Amino acid sequence: MTILRQPTRAGLRDAAEKIARILPPTPLFVHEIKGVDVAFKAESLQPIGAFKIRGAWHRLTALDAAARAKGVVAFSSGNHAQGVAWAARKLGIAATIVMPSDAPRLKRESTLALGAEVVTYDRATESREIIAARLA
Repeated sequence: MTILRQPTRAGLRDAAEKIARILPPTPLFVHEIKGVDVAFKAESLQPIGAFKIRGAWHRLTALDAAARAKGVVAFSSGNHAQGVAWAARKLGIAATIVMPSDAPRLKRESTLALGAEVVTYDRATESREIIAARLA
């Protein structure tokens, strides 16, 4: 179980440093639209095409040796699944992703291609939380 706590400046610096060592920086584009500056962060340039990889990398690198040896279980319909699978593969951690059976085929296939095991469920009749807890 993860215990949530207030972020600190030191914690944010630590996260930024860990992420910067492995993931490319992404540009921020600012354009004026109808007199208002609008910023676009190009997270689509990340290895999985989404920002979710940042949180997955930060969390998995924080695991101790025993937790890494046990493997990780997460639930997601797509981008978080791919982020966890990517980070787990890079760190040599087994990953199981609980994904709804109606998730986009491309998301499921991409998660499998990144080395994770995918367990599907029916979101209308099953609980991803219960399935993930059972697998953990």
